[in-house]
Amino acid sequence: MDKINTVAIVGGTHGNEYSGIYLLRHWDKQPEIISRSTFSTETVLANAKAFEQNKRYVDFDLNRQFSHEDLNNPNLRGYEQCLAKSLNQQLGPKGDAKTDFIIDLHNTTSNMGPSLILLQSDAFNRQMGAYVKQHMPSAVVVFEDHATVEQHFFLSSMSPQGVIVEVGPQPQSVIRQDVLDWMAEMTKHILDFIELHNRGEVPVLRETLEAFKYTETLSLPLDDDGERAGMVHQSVQDGDFKPLKNGDPIFTLFDGTEVCWEGDYIAYPHFINEAAYYDNNLAMSLAEKIIVNVN
Repeated sequence: MDKINTVAIVGGTHGNEYSGIYLLRHWDKQPEIISRSTFSTETVLANAKAFEQNKRYVDFDLNRQFSHEDLNNPNLRGYEQCLAKSLNQQLGPKGDAKTDFIIDLHNTTSNMGPSLILLQSDAFNRQMGAYVKQHMPSAVVVFEDHATVEQHFFLSSMSPQGVIVEVGPQPQSVIRQDVLDWMAEMTKHILDFIELHNRGEVPVLRETLEAFKYTETLSLPLDDDGERAGMVHQSVQDGDFKPLKNGDPIFTLFDGTEVCWEGDYIAYPHFINEAAYYDNNLAMSLAEKIIVNVN
């Protein structure tokens, strides 16, 4: 693919996910950490108002507002809906963006470790995932790719290339040193890869990459009144990216009944019991393990 000339590192897309916000402050004081010779880098605090209010968002989840349809809908007037349009003018516009690459920094309360979420599975992203994994063995690579990046509604889909750095476990409105260090390290490796790509100096990488591909999202069990009737099973809790087989317990109802996974594939849960998803009664996302040909 073409040379990448402009990179934006975004933090605070969710106002109570602190690692990215405080890393932006650090990098603004020491810009040489994120500077590279072949492209320009800017930092963007996405939702300052939510951060000031110590909330994930004010009206709507900002990271769900970047579909073409919503960005071009003048009737959407909520705070984050308007903010998305403003960010699209600053970094986009989506489909013809002035920013070539967006790194969106996120924390999760789930035990996902340092996870790199890729929105595309083209050669560039496969090589980037392999490069990050080679230099950071603890990294987990997750593909949430569609036919085109423009089909996504994430903030990082405004640019032709974009990734989500998702690191946890970290409670909301808290900073953990290990989590912040993972986020800083992963961001460094992404920037280094872009620099090598621009120079035509990407090193020899492993031929294959073990990764995960998102398949579906599971909801918590509800009773007939729509009230929560159970919780994530203790054998699944904190077991992000560990295999879940047909017949394995996945939920425990409050009366003690176990509910088992009835899938027709080996699933790998992640975003398990993510605190931010509780307003939608979401329990976890599932993925399949895949082997990706890097080149």
